[in-house]
Amino acid sequence: MPANDANLVELQRQALQVAFDARTSTAERNRCGQFATPYPVAVEIARYVSHIARDRLPTIRFADPALGSGGFFSAALAVLGAERIISAVGVEIDPALCDVARTLWASSGLEVVQGDFTRIVDHFHLSVAPNLILANPPYVRHHHLSFEEKERLRALTLRMTGVNVHGLAGLYVYFVLLATAWMADDGYAAWLIPSEFMDVNYGAALKRYLTDHVTLIRVHRFDPADVQFGDALVSSTVLVFQKTPPPPDHTVEFTFGGALLSPLVSDRIALQQLRDSRKWTVYPRHPRNDRCLSSAGDDVTLGDLFRIQRGIATGNNRFFILERREAERRGFPHGCLRPILPAPRFLKTTVIEADQDGYPLIEPQLCVIDCDLPEPALRTRFPTLWEYLQTAETLGIRHGYLIDRRTPWYRQEQRAPAPFLCTYMGRGVGMQRPFRFIWNQSRAIATNLYLMLYPKGGLARLLQQRPDAAADVFALLSQVTGDELRGEGRVYGGGLHKIEPGELARISASAFIDRWPELRATSHRQHALFEDVGQEENTDRHGYDG
Repeated sequence: MPANDANLVELQRQALQVAFDARTSTAERNRCGQFATPYPVAVEIARYVSHIARDRLPTIRFADPALGSGGFFSAALAVLGAERIISAVGVEIDPALCDVARTLWASSGLEVVQGDFTRIVDHFHLSVAPNLILANPPYVRHHHLSFEEKERLRALTLRMTGVNVHGLAGLYVYFVLLATAWMADDGYAAWLIPSEFMDVNYGAALKRYLTDHVTLIRVHRFDPADVQFGDALVSSTVLVFQKTPPPPDHTVEFTFGGALLSPLVSDRIALQQLRDSRKWTVYPRHPRNDRCLSSAGDDVTLGDLFRIQRGIATGNNRFFILERREAERRGFPHGCLRPILPAPRFLKTTVIEADQDGYPLIEPQLCVIDCDLPEPALRTRFPTLWEYLQTAETLGIRHGYLIDRRTPWYRQEQRAPAPFLCTYMGRGVGMQRPFRFIWNQSRAIATNLYLMLYPKGGLARLLQQRPDAAADVFALLSQVTGDELRGEGRVYGGGLHKIEPGELARISASAFIDRWPELRATSHRQHALFEDVGQEENTDRHGYDG
């Protein structure tokens, strides 16, 4: 296809993509992981692969297992030239996008296959396997996959690659592994995927595969403040590798910020260092890449001094949480109510004092309905509360995921009031911290927008003997730097940071040991209790009720 014709087709593709996005809701595209690659990004990726492959790809057998409207194929035509592409195939699950891709690219030799790549890859045999994959796989979170689907994907991936993928992995992990098994040896692949796999436990299998089974050439992480997809809160990474075992002395180029061809900063990291690294987003080290690990392996950490737990997930905050005055006006029994903190954006103080009933001295005071009486007893003893709860059916929330799994359904997860809390999500760069620590002197519990810190071991005994030391504990927590919090947490597109219990638990508590040296001897290493795998499950199941 002449260059001018290809340009016109690409402009047509972009218009059709915009039209497709406009008639598909953001919620639906999130569920299906449909986020089209910006054409300039696709072109940059194709140019980089062409540069590093050089004459090792004299002819190209192109493939894209998540074709969409064909943005990567368009980029390959523009950068590599139609004369070098001797075959091309794209797999797409959406019939409408298949029709778009066929209309646009059939005359350019692209074979469009409609179907789920993960269901056809084990029997989809080309005469010659592809030697170039450029792809942006569907970003589908694991909680949008049924248990049966996860088990199918895990079994298929184990059979085809020998990799045992964790059940919390997103669909894109399976795409990368299965497509690599499908492609020809010595071929090249470039993937635009979320950055999260570099930081979380469920990304470990993919990281091991990238260091041990292929030659990982480049990892480019876009600055999270520069969202690659306007409607997807993900921080994006480009992975480029060759399907060949890595040489023993191989180093990987890590780049951050700017564009793929002109990054803000770069560094080369030895494979063994990568294999030993818990988080890959710390590379390359640069002030703009404010990702640094807080603790060394032998440090006492916050997880040694505190039991750290997410707050409760009510299933529907608007229904179960109400102002204390409103609950009293309705005549709800005090024994079925618990004080609870407002969402972090409504909490303007970091030191919460209490009234004589244990409620926070803030306005408005909130309470959460929490009752363990069986339904017959509740209906008889507290008819006003019973009548209110019956409206859950009319409002369509009675059979929500969490609510339907509780007995009785209006009983909340049980949490003791925590003397210290940390907000769960936030923004902040440089000296600004993304999360706030809170000293809770009330009897309020908190929703899952907070982490609850319960002193344990030697610190708990210290506070029992010297309650006034709580002020020092809060001061030391408040000294944790923004770099430490960002480094141990993870970041999403638009600069949104999140920290799980297991990640907060890894932050160094050396300042506590400097203040109270006796804590070193009494701390117990129990990091296994705080692994973020379990906490990730809670995150995805509970959602954000705030």
